[in-house]
Amino acid sequence: MSVNQREIGRRVLLSDIRKAQKIPRIFLAERTGISRATVTTITAELLREGLIEEVTSDSADKDARRGRPKVDLKIRGDAHLIGGAKIANKSISLVLQDFEGKPLADHKVDLSKSVFEPEELARVLAENVEVLAAKVGRTADQISGLGVGIAGIVDAPQGFVHWSPSLSVRNVEFAKVLEHHISIPCFVENDANLVAVAEKSFGLGQDHSDFIVIIIESGVGMGIVIGDEIYRGTRGCGAEFGHTKVHLDGALCRCGQRGCLEAYVADYALTREAMSAGGGSDDQPIEALLARASDGDPVAKSIVNRAGRMFAMGLANLVNIFDPELIILAGEQMQFSYFYADEVIHAMRNSIVQIDKAPPEVVIHKWGDLMWARGGAAYALDKVSEIALAEMSEHAG
Repeated sequence: MSVNQREIGRRVLLSDIRKAQKIPRIFLAERTGISRATVTTITAELLREGLIEEVTSDSADKDARRGRPKVDLKIRGDAHLIGGAKIANKSISLVLQDFEGKPLADHKVDLSKSVFEPEELARVLAENVEVLAAKVGRTADQISGLGVGIAGIVDAPQGFVHWSPSLSVRNVEFAKVLEHHISIPCFVENDANLVAVAEKSFGLGQDHSDFIVIIIESGVGMGIVIGDEIYRGTRGCGAEFGHTKVHLDGALCRCGQRGCLEAYVADYALTREAMSAGGGSDDQPIEALLARASDGDPVAKSIVNRAGRMFAMGLANLVNIFDPELIILAGEQMQFSYFYADEVIHAMRNSIVQIDKAPPEVVIHKWGDLMWARGGAAYALDKVSEIALAEMSEHAG
């Protein structure tokens, strides 16, 4: 077997063991098409590296030749600690999990402001990673990798943030800045993509190979899964749904452009519109505007209805371009119904290409920042696994 074949085999078998949770060697051979001899050889290597372990099979059958219980293989949870973080508008949420993906601890800290110098934000994150690790009696340098979700345009493979509403400057090698302060591998990704990772790993997208996640909070984000893989585009900005244009020379978006969808449906856009119409103040929460709209206030109702129409237009464009199996609407704003009201979904369906097949299913997933952070941990888990397997190859060489 060539070195490359062995590397591929390790990756395939480790992934399959993770998916199965517990599985005997013979089933691994059947599921992957890898020969039993090769499965035995590679799993022995994974056992030696401590990435997997043997456990007694749930089956009551015994190996008749040896008179002992059958064994299954599973991921060894203690092999690595994995962290995940979500940088929100005025908070940071963090989770810690083991190599199996089992949650061990979580932590959330409120921020005094929403925009930071990169070094300052890295220091805040580093301090709270230490707090998180201490909750399980560990230190930050014992964490094998940290996945960080941040809003904006991110070149994930490089850990490079082209622009983020959380950072005061553009074009930041944010992963390197974080690693300078935390001293562990850090993996930075667009926060909406991490929601898609979470949905694919343990959410509503587990049984779908093609789906789209739309997130509406302080901004508008989107994660796209095509063929079981996150789609990012060549520049890392291939899924910026919030910055698609819905109005020529329209409202000003915080990205600096005009007419973006986000400039009509994000919470800052709605409160700005209410203030311009004399129906609110700059520091008024979005909940107050929505409550007035629900009570029949004509100005508030007009603002919310327009946001719903713009959102329906954006959804219809997505369906016409991607034709996904499933659309998941997620994020804090999903506690408010104006984005998934029957009339919004109806308007979207009326604006898509009509054929004699049902349109994509649209589902709501209301979840908080810890789920975003878990998406970061799931992303880091894949990266840490890749590093561990690469180190195995170096040892072999």
